[in-house]
Amino acid sequence: MAETTLVIMAAGMGSRFGGIKQLEPVGPSGEIIMDYSIYDAMRAGFNKVVFIIRKDLEKDFKEIIGNRIEKLIKVEYVFQELDQLPEGFSKPSERTKPWGTGQAVLCCKDVVKEPFAVINADDYYGKEAFKIVYDFLADPSHQKNQYCMAGFILGNTLSENGAVTRGVCKVNEAGKLVDIVETAGIVPEGDHAVAKNSEGKDITIDLQSVVSMNMWGFKPELLGYLETGFVSFLSELGENELKKEYLLPTKVGELVHANEVEVSVLTTNDRWFGVTYKEDKEVVVNSIQALIDKGDYPQKLFA
Repeated sequence: MAETTLVIMAAGMGSRFGGIKQLEPVGPSGEIIMDYSIYDAMRAGFNKVVFIIRKDLEKDFKEIIGNRIEKLIKVEYVFQELDQLPEGFSKPSERTKPWGTGQAVLCCKDVVKEPFAVINADDYYGKEAFKIVYDFLADPSHQKNQYCMAGFILGNTLSENGAVTRGVCKVNEAGKLVDIVETAGIVPEGDHAVAKNSEGKDITIDLQSVVSMNMWGFKPELLGYLETGFVSFLSELGENELKKEYLLPTKVGELVHANEVEVSVLTTNDRWFGVTYKEDKEVVVNSIQALIDKGDYPQKLFA
């Protein structure tokens, strides 16, 4: 079995997870969404988990999930902080917003030396997505600049309770990523979806379009790209851009456009779940229970 790591971006959680709707129990035995992701990753073949958290969350995080998971798989922690910057840079005094998903993954550079997947802590991706990403990462024929992304069908990622933002992907005939367009305000409308483009004009999107849900498969060399990219990001940051973020999909898109890397889009037909709106929780709970009834999961994970 190949050495492969699952990196979970969890630094955006609140202390004691109070009021964080995505981390309320969704399984019949109190499981949170992250439990199902780790379970699916372990079944697929991943043998290490790295949690990206904030230092002030460490004690609470370990009590709520980390100590349980450490008994099942190797676990490491890295910390994403506002003052964690390259030499020569300092945190703007008024900056309160985290630096973004690009910096979050960069925090792993001292502990991740093997192929790795990246996911959000509060998204349910499905067992197929973990399997196809693991199989890609474990394939020795892939070169160090060959990455992958789990591509979800747009219609499998929408909420009935409001608009969502998705990275709509352009994929070539060879199944390689050409571009990702962050598209906001997507809502289903009959046999298609509608949204607004960057100019605020209405656009129509095919429900079969492939979208990114921030589930990636990388080689460790990506961390070097992220490091140099973060220096460039900070160098170009304006004094008034206190909320601008260094985003992982944006950096990957830049690398693709520069032909530095190629990203295979691995389409999954699994349905994505997340709690974008409070009303979504009931849908997630019912969907998890339906998967249990189908035999995809036991009634109690990690029993």
